[in-house]
Amino acid sequence: MFRLAFIALRRHLLAPLAAGTVAAAAVAGIALATSSTGTSRTTIPPTGSPPPSAPVRLATPTGIALQNAIVEVVHSVSPSVVQIEDQEGLGSGIVLDAAGDVVTNNHVVSGATSFTVTTSNGTRYPAGLVGSFPPDDLAVIKISGAHLKPATFADSSRLQVGDLAIAIGNPLGLRSSVTEGIVSAFRAAVPESNNVTLPSMIQTSAAINPGNSGGALVDIEGRVIGIPTLAATDPQLGGSAPGIGFAIPSNLVTAIADQIVAHGKVVDSHRAYLGIQVGDTNGSGAYVGSVTAGGPAAKAGMRVGEVIVSVDGEPISTASELFGVLSTLKPGRQVPVVVKRQDGARKTLEVTLGTFPGS
Repeated sequence: MFRLAFIALRRHLLAPLAAGTVAAAAVAGIALATSSTGTSRTTIPPTGSPPPSAPVRLATPTGIALQNAIVEVVHSVSPSVVQIEDQEGLGSGIVLDAAGDVVTNNHVVSGATSFTVTTSNGTRYPAGLVGSFPPDDLAVIKISGAHLKPATFADSSRLQVGDLAIAIGNPLGLRSSVTEGIVSAFRAAVPESNNVTLPSMIQTSAAINPGNSGGALVDIEGRVIGIPTLAATDPQLGGSAPGIGFAIPSNLVTAIADQIVAHGKVVDSHRAYLGIQVGDTNGSGAYVGSVTAGGPAAKAGMRVGEVIVSVDGEPISTASELFGVLSTLKPGRQVPVVVKRQDGARKTLEVTLGTFPGS
């Protein structure tokens, strides 16, 4: 059975990859492909026989127009996409406004407060952390003394499966790299790591690699439709699942980033909240380790030591499943939560969901 895991796409600086290394690897690959003895394997046709030739296919006007449109998008958007580096690794970011604010993934900047930002033309600037919101894996940093071009953000709710998608970022430290694909699907409750579940994601076939995190996924009009964040892996095969990448939709990006810029934190997360700390059991539910006084769970009568086994009719076997279900629910809703008490008895609590507090 094919199973997917999801990895966050920060490029760690354990073994920096230079463009020269890539070129050398490519040359080495060609040498190995041509001969194990250093002699070319070219087959010479018999004397008097014309060399085989492939039919020449002329590009259609439609194809040329599409190619030119993609080139124009890259030229237009690349100045708004930067590389972000700290002592632990590197990723990408998108220029949010003319004041120097840059939005990126929280996992790109997590654990640091100062950064070096490199633009598409190679100019380097110092930057500092404005704020972050780990539940949505988003953060904002600010560049000092730069005059950069802000990106234009699209309304991601208008996207359709099949729309063209162009990823611009810094995969493996290769600055301003571009890949192209389509919007493949829309997914809800995609798990990342550390009990982070992203509420909605754009699935894309555009190649996404470590270092692309925080960069731009744009449409054919050069508008940002999302931030590439995750790639899928197949745990059984031990490798990546090609053509399956995920991006945070632009509407969520701007909703969170604008609050961080304005307040230094998120004041309205739009996320459902129980007001508990939970841990895993052996697949039999989410263990309630603590209950916040006055929170939604406390008001409904939930107690420490109970195990949540169902929320809004959805079975819960792990903490990550609980976070996944909560990410699809809206604050203010009243939902049934089934808990198993320490004596084994089950009880249904009616919980009015709160709003996840900002950071």
